[in-house]
Amino acid sequence: MSFFRRWFDPVRSRLFYQQPKRQAVLPIEKGLSIHLRLDDVYSYLIVQQLTQLNEILSEDIKPLNIIISSQVADPPNAMSQEKWQKYCLNDAKILAKQHGFGYDDQPELPSAEALNQAQVILQNTPLRGEHFLYLLEDVFHMLWQQQYGKLRMLYVMASRQHQAQQFPERIFNDDPLLVSYFEFGGRQYNAVDNLLRLTRRLKQQKLLTDNPIFLINHIEWREHLMGDAEDLACIQAMHPTLDLYVALEDPISWLLLAYIKEDLAGYYNIQLNVHPLSYHGRDQFDWSLATRLSKRVEVAFTPFCRPTEKSVIDMAKLYYSVAEDERVEAMYQILKSVWTRGKDLSYAPHFQRVKNKLAIEHLTHLDVIKQLKQNDAVCASKDQPDFPVLVLNVDGRTYTFNSLYRVWMIESIFNNVLEQKYRATPTKY
Repeated sequence: MSFFRRWFDPVRSRLFYQQPKRQAVLPIEKGLSIHLRLDDVYSYLIVQQLTQLNEILSEDIKPLNIIISSQVADPPNAMSQEKWQKYCLNDAKILAKQHGFGYDDQPELPSAEALNQAQVILQNTPLRGEHFLYLLEDVFHMLWQQQYGKLRMLYVMASRQHQAQQFPERIFNDDPLLVSYFEFGGRQYNAVDNLLRLTRRLKQQKLLTDNPIFLINHIEWREHLMGDAEDLACIQAMHPTLDLYVALEDPISWLLLAYIKEDLAGYYNIQLNVHPLSYHGRDQFDWSLATRLSKRVEVAFTPFCRPTEKSVIDMAKLYYSVAEDERVEAMYQILKSVWTRGKDLSYAPHFQRVKNKLAIEHLTHLDVIKQLKQNDAVCASKDQPDFPVLVLNVDGRTYTFNSLYRVWMIESIFNNVLEQKYRATPTKY
């Protein structure tokens, strides 16, 4: 790592972190927009919230702009379209169950003919405002629940009785779109994962006329879903295990590992296993996003010195040089030294200090680069679009998910496991 980066990263990160948590006011001139795709399952979920959101929007940012794209962007993490679609359908099913969205138990992608008919209906309708939003939701239900008879009837009426309308708040384009998102003040908010973040922003700027009530089953950071002593003991007795596949140059890996280790592992008696990955170039991250997330999860995050490819290898050497039963704690200390103390582990003095702290006498003879590639291969087999990848094993079942935005699934899964057990043994009560 260059001397400039080793010196400047910690200074810059400390200054950046000390800035206000969020910009006081975002511009409202362009209003609030929602980007959708008719064959995007996340769009299907979020349209079920739009009428409720529209009801409490201030007139200052009405109307809600609807932007519908007909083109899908390339999947993330080099996934194929088939694997990406499979992932999205399963992930949406989990979100729907957690938050009470309408969703088919065995979802199918809408047919090409149905998509064309739906677009004609939405382009030709003279309905505007809340009436259009109700129609939009109905059309999505018809598409994703294969109500093609109803859809065709609306299509025939729309194509015969109306022509394409030109409304400024309703745009159809061919811009590639991967998943639905809101756009406000020049920022993007993932349509489902960031809905609460968006409404907090709108409320802060007094752009809502009433308190927003969305995703009522959302599990907040450090607020445990399970507080009953008997339920907790039941989960602990199952000895759940959680495997984490982490990119060491990614700050989200630090935030996630620290949060799980500090708040979840001991509470639920989770056995953690950490599998470091090779360098994936994730040191080029959004500093403001990482800062915001660190404050949300209450995990220290600065000063830091972003690891380079060589740093990742050196971090892995330290990790594999400790006894297996001490590796989770070792990884915690290694990542902490990088992301909260600004250590560059490709720099010999910093490396030696961490090595001494971990009480490592001799470095491993393991081929670390080969081991990291093996971890990469296992991680890739999980078919997840983002890092870190989490694999939870509990009560004989395996659950795979990813990223900091899905950590809430750990507690949700535990809760569902208990519900299934109680249904199977009603005499408990």
